[in-house]
Amino acid sequence: MPPRRLDPERLRAALDDQLVALDRPPYDGPAGALADALVSAVQAAYDRGLPPERAAARLAVRHLLDRLATAAPGRTVEVRVPPYAAVQAVDGPRHTRGTPPNVVETDPRTWIDLATGRLTWAEAVAGGTVSASGARADLSAHLPLRAP
Repeated sequence: MPPRRLDPERLRAALDDQLVALDRPPYDGPAGALADALVSAVQAAYDRGLPPERAAARLAVRHLLDRLATAAPGRTVEVRVPPYAAVQAVDGPRHTRGTPPNVVETDPRTWIDLATGRLTWAEAVAGGTVSASGARADLSAHLPLRAP
């Protein structure tokens, strides 16, 4: 199942709301770069010690999870970033019912930092900001995500 395409109007609205919260002008770049600009704006909020706008954080997390699912297709590992989203990814034995045997769970900031390369998998696991259970739950081979 391919990742769903995020609505460009919702992305732009969330990005502009986040930029306003950062005292920056609205986005005027190309439509194809909206999602990555949104991720950068959410990281800028975190860098300033501000909580990102909820819609912006949710869409940034969703975008990066979808990129993981595209880069590492499969249904072996469930990657959860509560309260925003979860995806199944990584090739291997398929999980169909009940609690998945391979689960990765983390908070939104950690996920964004892992996906963009600001944080390594080893650092996140050692710091306790990622919970990974199961023999295939190590995402280090898939992170950071490469540009699509």
